[in-house]
Amino acid sequence: MAKKKKETIVKEVVETVAPTYTEEAIKEITMIEKYQEGKDQSIAIRTYFDGDIDNMGLENYGMSLFEGVIHEEELSCLEINGIKRYVTGLNEFAPEIRKMPPAKREAKINEIRKAVAILERDLAANILDPNDPEFWNKVKLLRHDNHDFWRKITLRVGNDPLYLDPSTDPYDLIKIYAIEAGGFSIVAPNLRAAKGTPGCKFYLDKLEDTVSTRTELSKLRNRALAALTTMYDSENTKLFYVAKICDANSTQYNKSTANDVIYEAMDSYIHGEGHDSHQRRCAEKFLDTSRLSMEDLKLKSIIKDASSYSLISNKADGWIYFGSVKMGKTPDGCLEWLKNPLNEEHLMSLISQVEYYWNM
Repeated sequence: MAKKKKETIVKEVVETVAPTYTEEAIKEITMIEKYQEGKDQSIAIRTYFDGDIDNMGLENYGMSLFEGVIHEEELSCLEINGIKRYVTGLNEFAPEIRKMPPAKREAKINEIRKAVAILERDLAANILDPNDPEFWNKVKLLRHDNHDFWRKITLRVGNDPLYLDPSTDPYDLIKIYAIEAGGFSIVAPNLRAAKGTPGCKFYLDKLEDTVSTRTELSKLRNRALAALTTMYDSENTKLFYVAKICDANSTQYNKSTANDVIYEAMDSYIHGEGHDSHQRRCAEKFLDTSRLSMEDLKLKSIIKDASSYSLISNKADGWIYFGSVKMGKTPDGCLEWLKNPLNEEHLMSLISQVEYYWNM
């Protein structure tokens, strides 16, 4: 059985004074680390923090780390049966490339070869044709087995953005490909991935990608607000049912509740200012609810308020009962039971009892 080992070295360093280097050390480091002055700032490694998650108070200051703390990591290396493979994003023979659909794989291989050709030209004065059948045999520096080269690729990141400018710094291009391939465990490949990774502290910020991710919530919320306005203008009954389903305190609404009151409550709900402060979840629920049929909206509202008015109840056997009649084990089960024509008599009775409260 193949033995697989991943080598990842992460260091956390606290710097209190500017570091000094010997001439020999500078020669070693400057190949990897470049100064930030003059770099294009549209691509950067930035700190990531979730304001809703406690991080020793740092989240209140827009920080992920304490001042002066630096995280340093070497490029990840996988070892299978004694053979090392660095996670560079520039290896067309990597398993993740081979598993791609043919058309996507071919496009990715062309992209990798063009990037490698640029890097070979800039770093090794080696001119290559990406379409050459002997392409990889002619690569000098970025060979997959050139451990002396790849082991020197490192990242040092802290609270300040680390700008990456692939148009002027070939090592920045290498780092971008490595980050997007998962070659550095401390940096997520984009903002979306950072949000889905517990404990993530850094992400690769490509301006257009990041702005798109950041505006997703705004676009979702605006769609929900548009649906709210449409119902307020022309579908008041539907708005009443949607409010019943979305609002935890559904019994506060009855048939005499002013539409403006419901509108204001749902506007606050969509913005995460109600019982649930998660804005994305609230906007999505409101939109999903507004797309239900009128029949489902009414029945879901009936079921929810019937429970609040103790007209239906959960019993120890796990079933929900209307009087002595089993309806279902979940609200959705009750919904399907009420929609069954065989249960129409019970349906009309339940509607009548709930609407008694709604008309009060």
